[in-house]
Amino acid sequence: IAAMENLLTPIKVAVKCSPDDTIGDLKKLIAAQTGTTPEKIQLKKWYTIYKDAITLGDYEISDGMSLEMY
Repeated sequence: IAAMENLLTPIKVAVKCSPDDTIGDLKKLIAAQTGTTPEKIQLKKWYTIYKDAITLGDYEISDGMSLEMY
C-alpha cells in the first residue's frame, strides 16, 4: 500500500506500507520524510480521525488513497 498524505502545505508524501501496519507505523514513516515528530501528526479523512493502534487494513486504507495530515 502506498498512502499519499496531503499536508496543509502544498507538499505530498508517498510512503510504502502494508495493510498490517498501524496508523502509528504510518505516522513514523511520514515523520521520517517530513522531519515532523510522529506525535504531532494527526491523520484524517473527512471527519474521521485515525487512531494509532488501528491497522490500515481495518480502516480500509488502500493503495493510492489520500489522507489529510494536520
